[in-house]
Formats: sequence, C-alpha cells, structure tokens
Amino acid sequence: MARVAVVIPTLRRPDSLARALRSTFAQTGLEGHEVEVVVVDNDPAGAAADPVRTLRPVSPFPLTYVAAPRPGVATARNAGLAATTAPLIAFLDDDQEAAAGWLAALLSAQARTGADVVFGPITGVAEGAPEWARAHLDAFFGREGPDHDRLIDKPWGCGNALLVRATALPGDAPFDVAADELGGEDDALFARVKAAGGRFGWAARARVSEIAPPHRATMAYALRRAFAYGQGPSQEARARGDWPGLLGWMAVGAVQTAVWAAASAGLWLLRRPSRARAMDRAARGLGKVLWAPLFEPRFYGARELARLERVSRSDG
Repeated sequence: MARVAVVIPTLRRPDSLARALRSTFAQTGLEGHEVEVVVVDNDPAGAAADPVRTLRPVSPFPLTYVAAPRPGVATARNAGLAATTAPLIAFLDDDQEAAAGWLAALLSAQARTGADVVFGPITGVAEGAPEWARAHLDAFFGREGPDHDRLIDKPWGCGNALLVRATALPGDAPFDVAADELGGEDDALFARVKAAGGRFGWAARARVSEIAPPHRATMAYALRRAFAYGQGPSQEARARGDWPGLLGWMAVGAVQTAVWAAASAGLWLLRRPSRARAMDRAARGLGKVLWAPLFEPRFYGARELARLERVSRSDG
C-alpha cells in the first residue's frame, strides 16, 4: 500500500480552491493506496479556512488545514510538507482541477518508471482573455509531453507533480524561501535532484486543467512571466561565473528582442493573433539582456497578496 499526500498551497482563492478540492475528492482507481489531502493557507487573513471547513464532511480522505501566514510560495510548500509524513507527495495548485484518474496515473507512472519526480500534462484555460490572445494564453498556462508514461530528460513545474520524499525532498525545508516572491523554488529543487542523479518521469494520463484567474489571464501577466523565463539562462551563466556564456546569452537576447519586437509591431498593425507569440519571444529575449536581480518580476508572496487586494477593491 502506497501512502500519498496531496498538498494544495493556496493564497486567497477560495472558489478555485473549492474546485481543486472537489476534484481530489472525485479521484478514482486508488484502491490499495492511503491518501490524505493537505491545504496550506498562505493568506494572513485565513481565507481558505471556510472552504476547508465546509468541504471536510464530504471528503473521502483525511483533510488537513495548515496556516502559513507569511506569504511566499516556497514557505507554503515547506509548510505543507511539514504537516505530513507521507513518503509520496503530490502537488496540485489551487487554480488546477484534476481529472478523475489523475492521482492514480501519477502513482502508476512513478511505479513503472522508478522516477524520483513525475509530471503530468496540463490543459490551460485562460478565462476572460482577449480573443486574439486566447489560444496563446491557453497554451502558455498548459503543458504537454509524450503520449505514454516514460522517463524524460528535463523537469517541469511543481504543479501537477508527484515527488518521492526520500530522494526528491531532502531535509525539513527543501524549497528555498529566498524564492518566496520570485518563484523558481521548484526549478532550484529539481536542479539539485538532477545533480544528485535523480530521474524525472512523465505520466501521460495524469491530466489537470489550470484555470487562470482573470488577473493572470492577460498578455501583460504572460509577458512578465516570459521575461522572467528569459532571464533564466543568463542568470544561470552568471551563477556559474561563466562570463563568456553570460555575454553570449545577452547577445542572443539582444538579437531576439530586436527581431521579435519588429515582428510584433508588424503583426499588431495587421491585427494578427500571432502577435501574441511574437510578443512572448521578444519578452524572453529582453529577459536575457536584463537578467540582473534589479529587473526580476515578483509573482508570489507579499506582492501577489497586494495584487489580489487591489483586484478585490476594484471588483467591490
């Protein structure tokens, strides 16, 4: 019998959290497995307490509520881990909805491949996005991979992933809290797993939908994320002290920015939906050039909480 905990970090999204929880309650094919669900409330005001209290009576699994009032994505993940001793940890984001066989598919793929971390596909849903950008944003919030379970070469993000605690989550706080506002805490963890000889796997049938909230289902948000993704290669070269490599990435980024910015302008004048992809590529190029910490966007923690409060006031 395998014991697995589904950890759901959340920050002031009670409705989408309830949707995510209901999807975990509807999981099938888990005979012979011991399952628990851990909700980590990263809101100082405790916005997740009510939906957890309301849904606990209908949960088929033990449901634990954890308060982690210091906003931060790594802090929330570490708090979730501290609340369970399960040897297998599945992470589900609070804006994700799991298909009925999601968890069973993750467990099956891990058993079949022996991977230390297993990832599944994501269908992006950018609700309320402008029509011209909808296809791009749906793809931006999603991810696809092989059509069958197998080992893969590179890791993805923590949302919709199963981790073997003994080999992929070392220590009491494996996620670096320095990434609380920036994100990338999972990238740093998986880089360490890979350096230690860990293996990554893909669970083709472990699908979730990621329903981007309205304040994220915008090109402005996607371009900020694309810029941050573009910073990655330059920052990694800088961290290694590889100055020639850093200059090379900056040169590549400068060319990408110039080419794709020009393409974006032309496609915008023609009103083509493909301008969204061109804008994305230009933003990634610019990130390679402006890689310094001064320019790093903040997506989580106190910055995200402040954004949510602004959205709440404007809606009110």
